[in-house]
Amino acid sequence: MTQQPAWGVSFSKYFVIPQRVILAIMGFLAILNAYTMRISLSIAITELVVKKNYTDGGEAAVCPADDLDSDSSSGGDYEWSEELQGLILSSFYIGYIVTHIPGGLLAEKFGGKWTLGLGILSTAFFTLITPIAITEGGSTALIIVRILMGLGEGTTFPALSVLLSQWVPLKERGKLGALVLGGGQVGTILANSLSGVLLDAYDWPIVFYLFGGLGVLWFLIFIVLCYSDPGSHPFIKPSEREYLEREMGSVTRNLNLPPTPWKAILTNLPMIALVCAQIGHDWGFYIMVTDLPKYMADVMQFSIKANGLYSSLPYIMMWIFSISSGFVGDWLMTRKILSITNTRKLMTAIAAFGPAIFMVAASYAGCDRVAVVILFTICMGLMGAFYAGMKLSPLDMSPNYSGTLMAITNGIGAITGVITPYLVGVMTPNATLLEWRLVFWVAFAVLVVTAIIYCIWASGEVQPFNDPPAVKDCEAEERGKKPEKH
Repeated sequence: MTQQPAWGVSFSKYFVIPQRVILAIMGFLAILNAYTMRISLSIAITELVVKKNYTDGGEAAVCPADDLDSDSSSGGDYEWSEELQGLILSSFYIGYIVTHIPGGLLAEKFGGKWTLGLGILSTAFFTLITPIAITEGGSTALIIVRILMGLGEGTTFPALSVLLSQWVPLKERGKLGALVLGGGQVGTILANSLSGVLLDAYDWPIVFYLFGGLGVLWFLIFIVLCYSDPGSHPFIKPSEREYLEREMGSVTRNLNLPPTPWKAILTNLPMIALVCAQIGHDWGFYIMVTDLPKYMADVMQFSIKANGLYSSLPYIMMWIFSISSGFVGDWLMTRKILSITNTRKLMTAIAAFGPAIFMVAASYAGCDRVAVVILFTICMGLMGAFYAGMKLSPLDMSPNYSGTLMAITNGIGAITGVITPYLVGVMTPNATLLEWRLVFWVAFAVLVVTAIIYCIWASGEVQPFNDPPAVKDCEAEERGKKPEKH
């Protein structure tokens, strides 16, 4: 363990908040920024495209216009079909998938700080140039920029998983992990609500300049305050450093990890169950995140300001529920009411079966705007339990390879981010209520089936591939023992 510099010890006295909590807050803000930059287009695209002119009526069509603010929902100048809009919204995830595994491997090898920081910075840069891409190159340039944004943001979750595994003790993992991962909901809230207000008052490029600029600001603060592990942090309090070493066994990264045991990971049954749960979660989540504003605009006929507000309400509930479920999960395990495995299964079941039911129910509420908003809000609120469930499984199953596990699960799950927006565009060519109802029934089936698989085969215990023979030998040598023969 490296010796902490004298200036760092002196400087640490000025920090009231523990460094692991500061890291969690900055991780929360990292995901918040990532989601605002990712999602802002979902609202903005309703102002970019030419507004549809509906002439038919009945349940198969759409709801009456929102008379209170109907003048603010006039649409834009770009004649992009529903299928092309689906391709534009899904293009981000093409790049997002590619950098997950490289991001996890880089974070495990070199630490999560720069892997996370540079990824968010590059996403911020491409967000800032999005208006230029749209005006100069149309849909083709926009698709390219969105793919490049995805490449930068693909390292976010793997790098954060590595950082959390180095900084957060098991008994704090539920609440701090839920805090960090809750940045997705708060980012979605800000992206939807602020975008709606800004688009109502200003021209559409403002949302990309605002959220891209905030991403750059976050990067500058993050590289000053945060470090890859407690052992390399120069101004962590000695008392916190000792606490983390006592709780976690080490405050430095294992620099002697052998090559990633790919075969053992990919053939591990709990790992396969985890991937299935991630696919189910992401299928439902990406439909809501990417396409809920379009549903509110095209079917419910909300104005742009109301669209931003009502599209954000479900994520306020989701954020509250994700934090609450993190505390409940930690309490269940600390009191030994449930094991780690059963706690993760319980939270994952709540987060899958509940949203599946309320998502479909919302489509049967017809044009009752109050009922639709309430049902979608309950739907996404319950989905927040995922963050105290399967989302923490990579940290439980393999602290040494948590970045790789998060990269595999999140990367495979992100394929649904490519599929679902495009599929929604294909399934809803007329953007009618009955077409959307079928979309929600498909999501119901995916959520339920994948959650059942997880609840049968998942595990919250450290898996054998976390400690290959080479790791055990190195640990034995460090303790002055002879390595075991294998």
